[in-house]
Order: sequence, then structure tokens, then C-alpha cells
Amino acid sequence: MDNLNSYLILSAVLFSIGTIGVLTRKNAIVVFMCIELMLNAVNLTFVAFSRHLGNLDGQIFVFFIMTVAAAEAAVGLAMFIAFFNNRESIDIDDANIMKW
Repeated sequence: MDNLNSYLILSAVLFSIGTIGVLTRKNAIVVFMCIELMLNAVNLTFVAFSRHLGNLDGQIFVFFIMTVAAAEAAVGLAMFIAFFNNRESIDIDDANIMKW
């Protein structure tokens, strides 16, 4: 059996990198990629625990998370394109046009 701790440490490192990227970057696409990195870190944790426990529940959750992430990517890309067409920038600080 594989070492569960190695997978969990890798997942924590990936999640930390994603969190730091979300908090420090100003480019919306980079922030979006960091959120996807965080989702993949959670997926790795689910698969590691699923394999360690010997059942498929975690892998089923990963399937649903990947489906939601794909839909999020499509909607997010459409929003970025619309935002860029309006403001000619995808800087997060320029997103004040979304206020009511």
C-alpha cells in the first residue's frame, strides 16, 4: 500500500500554493488557475483516502468535482472574455464595474 502521508503532504503543498496565488495575484486568469489548483489538491486528497480505505466513495466525489470544475471553467472563461471586451483588462482591481 502506498504511503498516505506523502499524498496528503503533496495535496497540502498544492493547496497552499493555490491559496497564496489567490491572495497575492491581481490577474483574474491566474487567480482562476490557482482556484483550479486548489480543487485538484482536494481531488488528490479524496483519491488518496479512497485508495487507503479501499472504497470508491472518494473517487466518485472527484468525478463530481471535476464536472463542476469544467462547468466553472466554461462560465469563468466567458466572464473573462466579456469583462475584457468591456474594460480591455482582466485586472481584478478593475472589476468595480460589477457593482450595482
